[in-house]
Amino acid sequence: MKKTIAIICMAAMGMSVSAAVIPNGGDDAKMDAFISSLMGRMTLEEKLGQLNLPPSDDIVTGNAIDSNIGAAVKRGEVGGTFNIKGAEKIRELQRVAVEESRLGIPLLLGMDVIHGYETVFPIPLALSCSWDMDAIERSARVAATEASAAGVNWTFSPMVDISRDPRWGRVSEGSGEDPYLGSQIARAMVRGYQGDLKGNDKILACVKHFALYGASEAGRDYNTVDMSRGRMYNEYFAPYKAAVDEGAATVMTSFNLVDGIPATANRWLIDDVLRGQWNFGGMVVTDYGSIGEIAVHGVGALKEASAASLKAGTDMDMCSFGFIGTLKQSLAEGKVTMEDIDRAVRRILEAKYRLGLFDNPYKYNDVSLEKTHVYTPEHRAEARATAAKTFVLLKNEGNILPLAKKGTVALIGPLANTASNMPGTWSVAADLTRPKTLRQGFEDALGTKAQLLYAKGSNLYADPETEAACTVFGRGMRDPRSEEELLREALDVAARADVIVAAMGEASESSGESSSRASLTLPDTQRRLLEALLATGKPVVMLNFSGRPTVMTWESRNVPAIMNVWFGGSEAADAIADVVFGDVCPSGKLTQTMPYSEGQIPIYYNHLNTGRPKDESNPAYQKYRSNYLDNPNKPLYPFGYGLSYTDFDYSGFRLDKDVLDSNGSITATVTVTNKGDRAADEIVQFYIRDMVASVSRPVKELKHFERISLQPGQSRDVSFTITPDDLKFYDYELKYVAEPGEFQVMAGPDSERLSILTFTLAQ
Repeated sequence: MKKTIAIICMAAMGMSVSAAVIPNGGDDAKMDAFISSLMGRMTLEEKLGQLNLPPSDDIVTGNAIDSNIGAAVKRGEVGGTFNIKGAEKIRELQRVAVEESRLGIPLLLGMDVIHGYETVFPIPLALSCSWDMDAIERSARVAATEASAAGVNWTFSPMVDISRDPRWGRVSEGSGEDPYLGSQIARAMVRGYQGDLKGNDKILACVKHFALYGASEAGRDYNTVDMSRGRMYNEYFAPYKAAVDEGAATVMTSFNLVDGIPATANRWLIDDVLRGQWNFGGMVVTDYGSIGEIAVHGVGALKEASAASLKAGTDMDMCSFGFIGTLKQSLAEGKVTMEDIDRAVRRILEAKYRLGLFDNPYKYNDVSLEKTHVYTPEHRAEARATAAKTFVLLKNEGNILPLAKKGTVALIGPLANTASNMPGTWSVAADLTRPKTLRQGFEDALGTKAQLLYAKGSNLYADPETEAACTVFGRGMRDPRSEEELLREALDVAARADVIVAAMGEASESSGESSSRASLTLPDTQRRLLEALLATGKPVVMLNFSGRPTVMTWESRNVPAIMNVWFGGSEAADAIADVVFGDVCPSGKLTQTMPYSEGQIPIYYNHLNTGRPKDESNPAYQKYRSNYLDNPNKPLYPFGYGLSYTDFDYSGFRLDKDVLDSNGSITATVTVTNKGDRAADEIVQFYIRDMVASVSRPVKELKHFERISLQPGQSRDVSFTITPDDLKFYDYELKYVAEPGEFQVMAGPDSERLSILTFTLAQ
């Protein structure tokens, strides 16, 4: 190995090297032989070192740990590390690994590159609202290009957890509530990050969190999960499997219990399902410290937890130091075998081999690329265009939007003039001084065509401590003036304006990891401001910043125009201005239901029916039916919902036949017409319902969608070819089957406004 590394270093200096000496990736037999030879020279301590993934202290995404990485790398006690920022620093650590450790095994260098590196794209939940798989794939491609230029070769993304509970802060990091849409996005992200893993701009993807993390009880992060296996397979597993099928190289275990056993030590989950049923051959890494947390779950101290996790199929221990600290003793006691250890070591070395790190350990360490491939004009333009596709227009009474670039516009609100808040949570590599504020974006958009006035109007929260906890490390948000002073200034500005744009909602760290909320309504201090602005009688547009679906029942009744802008990334300010002032037509649609109130949660469109469903044509409370005394059943805004600056008409829904043979297909077609006077994109959605099955099936399930562009007056036929595979589900015995019988197919602009036709799957 030292000879190989020396030859590589000679090559870097321009000296002649025989290509036959250096192994080539892609040939499994050659890889197996190379790794077997390498492992034959490794001591037990060096093998355990490969299983160890300590953190750096550059970027903190968990409890801080003094890992003294450089010295540990030199001793061969580290397989990889993560969250180091800077190409020079990463190159130096890789140099220590390949030139100063005994065997010179290169490191994996990971980072939480969740929705961009320095060019930050919208948060993943927002990205999903674009329903644009090409744009989502490109966002991951840009992220991989920038991260790899800075020396990172592994990202802990995509997060594909399905969640139906917006109280859970990490819905911001996922793709919403639907397994079909989530699966398509998972595939797109894996393609964007990994590609073919050739070249120095492709990085390892890591699918997380396996599994069920998004179903944590009460929407509280790190909380327990309990569900039937039927629900796992039919409603939660699909995006993980899709990512694996797309070739994801690594998978991360979740913090929660699965069937009462922590996921990291759950042999059924990792060995039987992931590796056995889905044929995953890659590397499994824990989440941050999860082996150490098994003891807190009450399922074994660190030594026992480490042994159980290894035997379950977990390969790499992130931050618990359980594998490197206890497995030698467990081996001596017969609690684990050398075969168990070698299996995990091999998977880690295979990941490094497939990355090409044994060909060239410095593959990702050309430090000049950091200056030319990061935060480029091209990347920023892509982020801006993508962000504009994610905003969801919820209400537009009287067609207030788009605003004309004339007169006087008042921009008011606690999120109108902050840069650090714009990218959103999990922007760990970003320079948060770079993004424009919304105020700057509006000023640039209006130029001399209109006058822009600004006032903050209120702080995010009345309580300073709450605000500090919910902003980017408590920086740069709080105004020392009293709420009364802020309100007076806002009303003075509003009085001089023709229209008011209110920039309100959550702060960036009000969502994300460890950011659960029991109440999802607008904070009182902002609600007071909004009420006062409405009382002026001026037209009001509300821009709702959020990392989750929030409860906006009062706002929906009282504010004439509302657009959810999520957290749109480093180019959000310009993208919001593009849509508000009509340069771009809004096209985003919700991928997670917006509740009428927290009492409805969990709420999701693809629910099972009840034996006593409410007659939804009658809004009144119905005794002895499944409904609330004080709330409607329906959400405020349903899955798939979103308005445009034009109107689309759906007509002529039809099937080419009404009987589907077991090896045949049926084509469902709907005609969509742009009835407005401007070009726009529409997201056409198709749903299926199995009317009678061996187990209860959802009232509808998304099975196909298409994003189309239509000119004014243009019509287009959109089709969905239905095969028996589209009708399959996991039955009571977990067999994947399509059962003959009657089905409904539905088409429309969202999950509620649907046309319905019926067909039969033949015996």
